[in-house]
Amino acid sequence: MRSICIIALAAGAIATALAPPASAAPAPPPTQPVSALLAQLRSLYQKTEEASEAYNATEEKLKKQRAKVDKLNEDLAETRIALTASRDAAGRLAREQYRGTASPLSPYVTFLLSGDPQQALDQSHQWHRAADRRAVTVDRLTAGEKRSATLASEARDALNVQQTLAATQKQQRDTVQKHLSDVERLLSSLNGAQLAELQRLEAGQADDAQRRFLASAPLIGSRAPSAAGAKAIDFAYRQLGKPYLWGAEGPESFDCSGLTSQAWAHAGDAIPRTSQEQWASLPRVPLNELRPGDLVLYFEGATHVALYIGNGMVIQAPRTGDRVKISPVAGNPLLGAVRPDSGQASLASYEPPTGS
Repeated sequence: MRSICIIALAAGAIATALAPPASAAPAPPPTQPVSALLAQLRSLYQKTEEASEAYNATEEKLKKQRAKVDKLNEDLAETRIALTASRDAAGRLAREQYRGTASPLSPYVTFLLSGDPQQALDQSHQWHRAADRRAVTVDRLTAGEKRSATLASEARDALNVQQTLAATQKQQRDTVQKHLSDVERLLSSLNGAQLAELQRLEAGQADDAQRRFLASAPLIGSRAPSAAGAKAIDFAYRQLGKPYLWGAEGPESFDCSGLTSQAWAHAGDAIPRTSQEQWASLPRVPLNELRPGDLVLYFEGATHVALYIGNGMVIQAPRTGDRVKISPVAGNPLLGAVRPDSGQASLASYEPPTGS
């Protein structure tokens, strides 16, 4: 049975992704038992993934906020163009009145003084039309100025929100990098024997967890995915071996939710970007009723996610230093599962992609 290897490629990939601060002194060789080291590494990796998913969530908010700012700026530009036209029209009317196009006398007095009643009536009609144009122009000008001021205020507020989100994202990025530095320093302090023992210990614990899960919750779900689920699985298989990179959505690297969201996007069914949103918004399914294509969530905060492919196995982008791979479904502490294609029937027959 395959297991999640906490050390695989860790030293090289982490060193490439994030070099430790030059001022940091090498960590002394750890003296605690290997089991304690494994618990410490798992805690660091979980903190890193929590920070990574928080970063991803902020990135999604930031994308939406940027689009909102752009739309407000476009609306503001169009409103200002219309406002300029209204001001020009108001200016023309004012100049016409100044040149005497409009009579200073009331239409009634002009009619009484006129030697030609028909001409007076025509002039009166023109004056009324001019007055109507002035009223419309003034109303348009007033409304345009009000809308321009409102849009300008909304655009400033939206930009302030965008800048706040960007600052939050920077703090989250720094948090991720700090945790990665902690992981790297701990790994670099271990000798070959300790690394090998860590691998054996984690593999054994993963196998034990898988056996307990399968014994306590025999899988009774369909062994065949829906048509969309089959497309999502096919996409995930084609990513095997690509490196994990926090915040990545492909095509050359992925983080956990980047892989699952892209798999389902390629299946034609867009789902939320982050593992927490996937857990919160998608229909849930009992773990013993898993079918291929379902998403399996891990840890109390839903900070990790994998794609179920059947036979008690998942495809996942595990963590920094590792690659997209097939793993036991119970390799991490299970939270639950969700089904993006809830309501769609399973295929009558299904042949998993080569490599299963």
